[in-house]
Amino acid sequence: MILQGIILIAGLLLLVKGADWLVDGASVLAKKNKISDLAIGLTIVAFGTSAPELVVNSVASMGGYPDIVFGNVIGSNNFNLFIILGIAGLITPLAVQSSSVWKEIPFSLFAAIVLIILANNYLSSESPALSMLDGAILLVLFIGFLYYVFTQLKSDPSTEVIELKDYSTLKIWGLIIIGLGGLVIGGKLVVDNAVAMAQSLGVSEKIIGLTIVAAGTSLPELATSVVASMKKNNDIAIGNIIGSNIFNIFLILGVSSMISPLSFKVAFNTDIYILIGGTLFLLLAMFMGKKKTLDRWEAGLLLITYLGYTAYLVSLEV
Repeated sequence: MILQGIILIAGLLLLVKGADWLVDGASVLAKKNKISDLAIGLTIVAFGTSAPELVVNSVASMGGYPDIVFGNVIGSNNFNLFIILGIAGLITPLAVQSSSVWKEIPFSLFAAIVLIILANNYLSSESPALSMLDGAILLVLFIGFLYYVFTQLKSDPSTEVIELKDYSTLKIWGLIIIGLGGLVIGGKLVVDNAVAMAQSLGVSEKIIGLTIVAAGTSLPELATSVVASMKKNNDIAIGNIIGSNIFNIFLILGVSSMISPLSFKVAFNTDIYILIGGTLFLLLAMFMGKKKTLDRWEAGLLLITYLGYTAYLVSLEV
């Protein structure tokens, strides 16, 4: 079991580093081919932070592990919202743009509500599951969100220019190939050893997906938001989290259910309600205390809530 844990951690590190290498190589390649900073940011860089979740879920979906798929996405979203925003908000109060208050945060709330409706098949009499049709709906909503982000950034003259290194052609393709290899191998190691650990510990794949796998695949978001918070770059710190949560539901669950229909355990509903409640709290926090700001006490409350809930989940399995 210890060996499985070590291999799982190695797989997570390989996932994160693979995504980093892929983004570096692909970004420089795109820049050399005269692709705009905006397009690179919206596609390659945005994909990079979601790549670990996407690869893990694609492998889990093909392997027939729906609990890992749902646990990873729902767990990652809760980890992003409660832990990462909690830590970032404790470092410095996070001022939020009006567009995030009125559009992105509500859109994130909408994504969670769409997930619980589709996964439980509330609109039909079928068993709880995400079908290929549901996956197509999620992907259409993802394309709609991408269009919104594109128009939002296009109209914002303050969009930051992406700084890229000048790599040789050999190094560019080396980074891309090694990065893709790292993602594929890391994803396989994570899924296989997460399932093996769940069996060894006698806990469900759901718990492993919601905790270890979810936290591990959220490492890129954690690093990005904490560094941004320390640099007082609030837009990146909070925008990264909200955008990632929308990506995870619409893109990653959309792709996963298109690969193979995913049976859904209603036990996950509690975790989605936690996500909905946390997102609602974040929205309300914009109007409490200092307006359009996540204050330190609010960030601390997010952190304490998640730690308490996770301890409760684990205690149920012991």
